[in-house]
Amino acid sequence: MQKNVVEIYEYLKSLKLLENSPKFWWPNAGTFEVVVGAILTQNTTWKNVEKSLKNLEDFLELTAFVKLDEDLLKEMIRPSGFYNQKAPRLLALAKNIQQEFQTFETFQKQVRREWLLAQKGIGEESADAILCYACFRDEMVVDSYTKRLLKKFGIAFKTYKEYKDFLESSLRLHYKEEDIFTVFADFHGMIVEYNKHYKKELL
Repeated sequence: MQKNVVEIYEYLKSLKLLENSPKFWWPNAGTFEVVVGAILTQNTTWKNVEKSLKNLEDFLELTAFVKLDEDLLKEMIRPSGFYNQKAPRLLALAKNIQQEFQTFETFQKQVRREWLLAQKGIGEESADAILCYACFRDEMVVDSYTKRLLKKFGIAFKTYKEYKDFLESSLRLHYKEEDIFTVFADFHGMIVEYNKHYKKELL
């Protein structure tokens, strides 16, 4: 069943997939917590990330997070898996943010995608998730759910950049009068929720 991007967006919108989600879909969007969550969610489920974030609830501000002991952090994020990799990478990222930008608010305004991609452990998907949901930038996140859904509607590419460019250009062209950040944020959120609730339809 062939559909274009706008038809897919409107179809997902009609399913009211974000009715019970927070504004901009990602929990606590616009906070340092999103940066942490974007790393923790690599190679695991969001349920496991939530357990780790619960353990970290007193340390989810940049100034508190950078003071964490690495071994303690490993224990706190154990539910997310790969904690021996994720803990040092998270601490290095937090310290680099503080050193480069001083405050999280400055980071939100000034960080560039290239800077994020230069950080150990951050690939294109994580960088775009941070830019979109932590910094409110006009960046579309592409993940395995996105590729799976697009494949269902006859759309497939080889590289992350091809998916991203295709989605962003199609949405920008059609939704000129709307806040494109919200379109990108909601579209990715709807794709993830669709994969959760309509998984059988994607098999």
